Amino acid sequence: MSGVGSVASSLSVIGRQQVSAGQADSTQTEQARKAAVSFESVTIGELLQPMFDTVDTSDGLFGGGAAEKQFRSLQVLELGKQIANNGGIGIADSVYRQILAMQEQAQAQKETSQS
Repeated sequence: MSGVGSVASSLSVIGRQQVSAGQADSTQTEQARKAAVSFESVTIGELLQPMFDTVDTSDGLFGGGAAEKQFRSLQVLELGKQIANNGGIGIADSVYRQILAMQEQAQAQKETSQS
């Protein structure tokens, strides 16, 4: 899925960014938070996908027919985004802390190598 690749590349780019004076500036912090929430939304979507694959409501009274079947994966990804943007299940917080720790470690290594 392309979403997973883009989130992984965002995380690696943010992980390589340097932190000045041991503290991330606001744009780096904001980017790290966005990447963490994006990662959580994709993860939640991937966790929900099997649930939606096992139940076919597209032919029911209130179902969407063939269009619902065709666009179900996009619907699940959007559902994952909504869940993540409204508090999520805690994955984003853990990923965010890890990104900040990686940034601090990179900064410490940079300062050590410059000394």
